[in-house]
Amino acid sequence: MPLYYPFSAVVGSDDMALALLLNAVSPSVGGVLIRGEKGTAKSTMVRALAGILPQIEVVAGDRFSSAPSDRGTDTPDGPIPHDAPTEHRPVRLVELPIGATEDRIAGSLHLEKALSEGVTAFEPGLLARAHRGLLYVDEVNLLHDHVVDQLLDAAAMGRVTVERDGVSVEHAARFVLIGTMNPEEGELRPQLLDRFGLTVEVSAPREAALRAVVIRRRVAFDSDPEGFSATFAADELALRERIVAARERLGGIEPTDWALTKIATVCAGFDVDGMRADIVTARTAAAHAAWEGRTRITRADIRVAARMALPHRRRRAPFDAPGLDEDLLDRLLGDDDEPDPRDDGPGTDGPGEGDTNDDDNTAGDATTGRQAPQSGASAEDTGDAGDTESDAGEDGPRSESSADADTAIATDADTDTETGDPQQEDRDPGENGRPGGAATEPGTVTAASDPYRTRLLTVAGTGHGVSGRRSRAITTTGRRTGSAGFTGSDVHLPATIRAAASHQAARGRESGRDGGRLLLSARDLRSAVREGREANLVLFCVDASGSMAARTRMEQVKTAILSLLLDAYRRRDKVGLVTFRGSNAQVALPPTSSVDVAAARLAELPAGGRTPLAEGLLTAAELLRVERVRDPQRRPLVVVVTDGRATHGPDALARSRAAAAGLASHGVASVVVDCEIGRFRMGLASELATHLGAEHIPLGEVTAEGLTRTVRTHTASTHTASTHTAARGPARHSPAHPEGEVA
Repeated sequence: MPLYYPFSAVVGSDDMALALLLNAVSPSVGGVLIRGEKGTAKSTMVRALAGILPQIEVVAGDRFSSAPSDRGTDTPDGPIPHDAPTEHRPVRLVELPIGATEDRIAGSLHLEKALSEGVTAFEPGLLARAHRGLLYVDEVNLLHDHVVDQLLDAAAMGRVTVERDGVSVEHAARFVLIGTMNPEEGELRPQLLDRFGLTVEVSAPREAALRAVVIRRRVAFDSDPEGFSATFAADELALRERIVAARERLGGIEPTDWALTKIATVCAGFDVDGMRADIVTARTAAAHAAWEGRTRITRADIRVAARMALPHRRRRAPFDAPGLDEDLLDRLLGDDDEPDPRDDGPGTDGPGEGDTNDDDNTAGDATTGRQAPQSGASAEDTGDAGDTESDAGEDGPRSESSADADTAIATDADTDTETGDPQQEDRDPGENGRPGGAATEPGTVTAASDPYRTRLLTVAGTGHGVSGRRSRAITTTGRRTGSAGFTGSDVHLPATIRAAASHQAARGRESGRDGGRLLLSARDLRSAVREGREANLVLFCVDASGSMAARTRMEQVKTAILSLLLDAYRRRDKVGLVTFRGSNAQVALPPTSSVDVAAARLAELPAGGRTPLAEGLLTAAELLRVERVRDPQRRPLVVVVTDGRATHGPDALARSRAAAAGLASHGVASVVVDCEIGRFRMGLASELATHLGAEHIPLGEVTAEGLTRTVRTHTASTHTASTHTAARGPARHSPAHPEGEVA
């Protein structure tokens, strides 16, 4: 067994330690999701938790870790004898690899016995091994959705049912699910977040002295793991004994009417969905009371429980940052009298312990000995697109004359577009909103409105990328469409038997009903070929020039992009952002799975200056070239958001068309979102779409409702359902979802 870093030696991660310990006291809390930047000891502390958990008693030799109380019940291996011997062993920590397949997780047919002995036997998966232990999923946000669904369903139900490959079994799978993730690499879907009991935000300490302690201890552990662990052996033993005492105390804690009313008040006050938040908060508060040595739930326990159980359940949109308004929490908890706590036992020292004073506003922090999580503020700074957009849109106090100036500038920009002169210089709003500023000066920043449902844009053809929810692809999930050579998993039994059937006589199998078992060899094995949906790289190439700087137009553009970002979030895509204005283009966001970061960059996007359209397309092409080397299986979809004008440099319009043709020559699927408005239109964006081989979508038709109107009009004129299913170019919308498919 590997020697892990001691749990009690980790410093600067008090909230994370407390959340893990509360799950150790009461596994019914439902696990914990740990969010934080890289290098914050997330994996270190999770692995160390197994070392302080008390040993468990299991039926000797049982593959499913059955408890002594399970004797006499059935398992996939048969009934457990009433006199089966038992043994004690350490709690298992089962780590789930990111690339684990569905059959490896839940279990499946024992392939070796099926082929060599001709019998149907069940091979348990990782969930069976994790029963009565810890299941740790590092980078849980990078797992395929169907795998995460399987894990969370098992964690919620406490059982696993396997119906595949001729196997039909069910077994217990009660474990503490622990997930860690870096939000910069992408978020979990809200419905998956809700299945974790608790969530905590962690960040590296900023105090130099504390960081020095971390370095010193890590160096000492790496130099002498056994000696370093021995130094903390007494602390580890104290934690283990405290967990045992808290578990015994937990059975006698019954939530009072006062406590349940407070919990319900807090959950209702934060407008959480469903009742899971109330139940988890009550269980966590009871576990915290037991951990602190009390026999009843206090205001301090409810405060600590709410800080961990509610932040990820009150998110109203994917771009909203997690966090909890602790001032509101204190107001909801109130200052009314609690029940007489004189029968409460004293707390003991250790993680989460401190003064047991139950003052109104300081009880939670004083009781736990921890600071309120600081990550909420940082999350709002980096991940809350809505707040960032609002701040950016205000752009500081504005006078009435300044607003009038902006209106005048917007009118001039629109007028330039309507004159038909694509080479005319764009206006760049300069200081105080006056026109005539240099192209390098900051432009105006406009906020987006609330996002809406968008039409589904896909890449034509069938890809082979990572499983997602956008374009058709051959993936590890989906409907079975055929078979291929064996890839190591997902055996296609009928195809395997068919491949072996023609070789039976040559292999010496006798004919007739009793001719013996089927004779197989390794070359007969076939894997299933499945068609599902893949995730794509959605690269936004956004025109931020002066012709787009009209406040109303830029608001519409940002709202459309934000809506498409939301769609990319739901479909598990990677996203990138290229912007162009003035004299050049820049990669505002390299391709990433974190659409929250993309939304934040979009909110800060200024507009003004000339239109270097060619530079924008060339920058996008170069970025795609690099990404093709890094991830050749992920197909890109380029969304060009522009009015089609090109005004920077000599022969700007011709160079932009040449750049578009070059991008199209590489077979890149693309869409042009036409932002041109006004009564007289030049149609430059439509011409650009022709050179790109792209679908042309007016800005107003990005919405699902806009697509519905288009489809109805088209259907009425052709009287056939198939005419609007063909793609105009390499990118197309899904004919099966005219209302705009939403995950």
